[in-house]
Amino acid sequence: MFHAPDPGLLRLRVSSRAVIGIGGAVAVAELCGMSLTASIVGGLAALLALFTVQDPTVPRQALTTFLLPVVGFPVLALATLLHDHPLPRDLAFLAVVLTGAYARRWGPRGHALGTFGFMMFFVTQFLHAVPGQLPELYGAVALAIAVSAVVRFGLWPIERRTPPPAGPAPLTGLGFARPTTRQAFQVTAACAFALAIGQVLSEDRWYWAVGAAWWIFVNTVSRGETLVRGFRRVLGTVAGIAAGFLVAIPLDGAPAPTAALVAVCVFGIFYTAGPSYSWMMFFVTVMAGLLYGLLGVLHPGLLALRVQETVVGALGAALAVAVVLPVTTHACTDAWIQRALHCVRACTSEAARRLAGHAAADPAPHAAELELLLGRVRLSLAPLVHPLSPLRARKARARQVLELLDDCARLVRAFAAVAADPDASHDARLTAACERVEAAVAALVAPAPVSEPASTPAPLTAPAPAVVAVVPLPVQRQHHPGAEAALSHLAELEGALAALAAPLRTSPRSPLVNA
Repeated sequence: MFHAPDPGLLRLRVSSRAVIGIGGAVAVAELCGMSLTASIVGGLAALLALFTVQDPTVPRQALTTFLLPVVGFPVLALATLLHDHPLPRDLAFLAVVLTGAYARRWGPRGHALGTFGFMMFFVTQFLHAVPGQLPELYGAVALAIAVSAVVRFGLWPIERRTPPPAGPAPLTGLGFARPTTRQAFQVTAACAFALAIGQVLSEDRWYWAVGAAWWIFVNTVSRGETLVRGFRRVLGTVAGIAAGFLVAIPLDGAPAPTAALVAVCVFGIFYTAGPSYSWMMFFVTVMAGLLYGLLGVLHPGLLALRVQETVVGALGAALAVAVVLPVTTHACTDAWIQRALHCVRACTSEAARRLAGHAAADPAPHAAELELLLGRVRLSLAPLVHPLSPLRARKARARQVLELLDDCARLVRAFAAVAADPDASHDARLTAACERVEAAVAALVAPAPVSEPASTPAPLTAPAPAVVAVVPLPVQRQHHPGAEAALSHLAELEGALAALAAPLRTSPRSPLVNA
């Protein structure tokens, strides 16, 4: 809850750069004599440019940043023109939601552009912008993106020295055609529900419900992931509202302290986004309260309404994933676990080839991919291991699977490190040990490509083939210490894979064997 690793202080540096970039964008807008509304739009544009643009290379990041106004300007124009026409405005908003969610199928760039378009429509409702303000809003967005680009690519180019880790290829074949297609329909249904109920609660602030529904679906796949994310959003919002009563209301829009606290919130949003969605939402909610104070409309009733609208958005997301083309947590988790196990086999095979003298063989990329895949497994299993989950048997099984997969990753890393030692090669026992590891993996998974399975993987609850037993390795003398270490790692890895058979092959609703 209060501690998360930050290798290389990457999150600290990215968060500090965000404060500089967003603060610089707002400062430039103010120096140009723009209105408070335009400055807020500019600050949001800079935040989105720094937060959502996550392409794997710097040139692609720069191109995506350049394309943000291409998407944002037409949406801004549409939102302002329809502001006083509720029905066309609502239909247009849902069209933007569908298009923006569907754009995620084009990877990080599609996600960034889709999110930017959605938020441009959202911020127009937040600020009640009208067509007469459109030229100033265009100028603010253009200036903000330019300033954020200068900070990101010129003054503090963190990604040039530390490229962002590439995420694993998304799952394919789950649900309706592709996950992005299925999720586009789910997001649209959730936002339609949130829009309708949100307007019943408030004709002026209904957009908070739509925003909550939209963001809950970011980086989620299964029904369980979405439900947990909705819970965390409500939790973070409630905590942020409580802080707003203590901080934002007493300040009453005082410029200097409000600006300082907004900078703290910006830092908090970027610093906590990866480790904790609840903490990120806490800072987002406090920042929203501070901005309402600057606009002179903040009062306790508004903060209470914010909670209600967030609950409506979370409820809309829950209904959508339960009714519209649902994908169960088990199906999603099963697919990610199979991907991870195939990666274990690939890494072991490459390390064995390296030990056998193939200089071109390199297990390191597979070991790095395994870490990313295990991150996705943890995310997918989060609903089952959540403290409030009432399914104690499934929670125990999920925790056992995570512990054993972590052991596999640790042993694979160690084996790959030993494989880098050229003196540890040419030991006949290594070939036999690697074959046993590959057989153990084959006993757990159905044959499927590692990167993009063509169809839904076979569930791991099918009858288990015979698992290769752990055979004690014969003790031989006068062998290189590197080979002995590799054999030890392989024996432990084979044991961990054999132990995985029980939790993976057990029915999802039955207790653990011998539990």
